[in-house]
Amino acid sequence: MSNALKFGKVAVLLGGKSAEREVSLDSGNAVLEALLRSGVNAEGFDPQERSVTELVNYDRAFIVLHGRGGEDGQIQGALEWLGLPYTGTGVQGSAIGMDKVKTKQVWQGSELPTAPYRIVTKDSDLQEIVDSIGLPFIIKPVHEGSSIGMSKVEKMEDFAEAIAKATQHDAVVMAEKWITGREFTIVILNGQALPVIRLEPPKDVAFYDYEAKYNRNDVQYGIPCGLTESEEKQLQALCLRAFQAVGASGWGRIDAMQDEHGNFWLLEVNTVPGMTSHSLVPKAANAIGYSFDELCVVILEQTLTEATH
Repeated sequence: MSNALKFGKVAVLLGGKSAEREVSLDSGNAVLEALLRSGVNAEGFDPQERSVTELVNYDRAFIVLHGRGGEDGQIQGALEWLGLPYTGTGVQGSAIGMDKVKTKQVWQGSELPTAPYRIVTKDSDLQEIVDSIGLPFIIKPVHEGSSIGMSKVEKMEDFAEAIAKATQHDAVVMAEKWITGREFTIVILNGQALPVIRLEPPKDVAFYDYEAKYNRNDVQYGIPCGLTESEEKQLQALCLRAFQAVGASGWGRIDAMQDEHGNFWLLEVNTVPGMTSHSLVPKAANAIGYSFDELCVVILEQTLTEATH
């Protein structure tokens, strides 16, 4: 237990004011309890209820804020200003990773495979978008996580409703080509891609949506993932490159697909993934022998290195 004292007083940043507040409270409390069990002097800190200037009373921060304000570089910038070491990705990588379009632009510029997309505005020619990327596609708010505001569009008549749903959450909306195939998630921890997890939502949901992520117990998680050894290595290497390309570091998660022809496609990056009982990072870490408590300490140790960001 004594080596837990090296961390000093730790603020576990949770809650916040994004659309993912409830998930962040669950994740943050799980992390807080794990650190306390490990002997770390940790306290929960909700930026919605306290001024971030109070963080000067802490030695370091474990960021478990999902979505805007926590995953987009804002809190990272405040912590840099205060000179407080923190877990995970820095300001720039967080800002890019939170923006699905910027992420895609970086990946395309790095010649990494990501599904074709178009930005949709109220002035967009919907028919031209359909002609350009083809049906079906998925409509996504550009700056939200947890599949919030997403819809699958299979016919032209569904397009307007999907846009209306997405614009409730974000002024910027994108249409992304629907990839039919198998969905995978790849956890990155300290420069290593962990064993790939295959996601199999129940047949009655179109994709791995918010409900499947947090509330349902019938999603199947495959470890081993069903890929051949060489395919899994290929996907892990691809995701490490994708993670580094956006400037992400420390820990995170990349979602990817394999289409019917065996090609891999990168979907998005999560720089502060969920840490609840349903979450994928603890599942992947468990596959290499880490308990949840050990995983939380390993992530917190990222704040001890001089050049974290």
